[in-house]
Amino acid sequence: MSDQCVTLGLAPSFGFGDRIGLATPGHVEAMKRSANGIEPIFPQQSIREMTRTQRTARQVMDDAMNGARAAGWEGRIGADADHLKTPEDVDVTAAVGFTFFTIDPSGDVDQRADDYDEATLREKFSTAGDSASWYDSYLGKSVSLQSGATIEFSEEACMRAAVKYGAAIRRALAMGDHIRCVNESAGRDYEIELSVDETDQPTTLAEHYIIADQCLKGGMKLVSLAPRFIGELEKGVDYKGDVAALEASLNDHAAIAELLGPYKLSLHSGSDKLSMYPALARATKGRFHVKTAGTSYLEALRVVARHDVALFRRIVQFGRDRYDVDKATYHVSATNDAVPVGDDLDAKRLEQVYLECWADVPQGLGFTEPGRQILHCTFGSTLTDPELGPAVRSVLESHPDTYTEVLADHFSRHLEALAAGM
Repeated sequence: MSDQCVTLGLAPSFGFGDRIGLATPGHVEAMKRSANGIEPIFPQQSIREMTRTQRTARQVMDDAMNGARAAGWEGRIGADADHLKTPEDVDVTAAVGFTFFTIDPSGDVDQRADDYDEATLREKFSTAGDSASWYDSYLGKSVSLQSGATIEFSEEACMRAAVKYGAAIRRALAMGDHIRCVNESAGRDYEIELSVDETDQPTTLAEHYIIADQCLKGGMKLVSLAPRFIGELEKGVDYKGDVAALEASLNDHAAIAELLGPYKLSLHSGSDKLSMYPALARATKGRFHVKTAGTSYLEALRVVARHDVALFRRIVQFGRDRYDVDKATYHVSATNDAVPVGDDLDAKRLEQVYLECWADVPQGLGFTEPGRQILHCTFGSTLTDPELGPAVRSVLESHPDTYTEVLADHFSRHLEALAAGM
């Protein structure tokens, strides 16, 4: 194994986020069992996650690389500096060797654009100005895709794209330029992913085309793009929606990526979305990236549940107390009222309600219980709590074989579901 992370290009890839710093041996074991040609990203963390867990970019990198080395990984490794919003975010992650830079311009997206009536839309468009200088180049255009779909760039479609994403595209291009300058000046290779998935409404084909086309024309080294797909991609549970309709939509988005790039389609909030993995792999012909994070933390809590049920009960109650505050930045539907408190549940049932076991999942596809979302959203509060955080780490350090095995089993199922579509 090289001591440095590399760019992975268009190879199918899978991101293993680790919010504690002890999960990489389990991630490596899953790759050894079930990689099927998929390349790993072991160091992966967003700036938001680093803030919530009080970890530095250097700690994230060192924990992942040391863990991979100790576990005997000899293949390539990518490193994802996730959800970057500022040039300073780029600087701190580039300095420690991250190679895959995920730009998140969501703060510049007009989340209400899809709901504007015609008069409001025209008013907003009149002030879009320099953010949408590209508008006329798409107006009236028609693009036929290999999937059979046709993108019609009507006046309304172009105006909504300009209002919704004009400023975000400009922000993304500026971030892309900074990423290029920082890495080229240091003589490092790099690649960029663009995230536009954190929106309330799905990304239309016209929006996808305009966003990617503008970024590529602007010189961005775009290797992957994450649209907001149809259906619901909530944290910690399986895909909610019509998988057949999703696959048809994925075929169209993949056709745009092939036409303009090629670049990969990326699935964010990818943890536990096993029912949609084969469709993603088929539609992209293996040109995909899947990003996971919270599910490794939840598997850490499974180790706690099996070795210190009293501690797990405390974490459940703590999570319930924090949930309504901590869920604010997440797309979730679980409520405390929908999940038993847990005081009267035996150890096995408590694990099922709050973490769920594969045997209890219909058809063995993915997780559906809302209890997982309560624990998922409260990871930062739990790990930074002066008593609970160290206690969780202590259990994991005392039972590394259990943690490795539950992670290996968990992620082997993910990788095998993706391979089924390849």
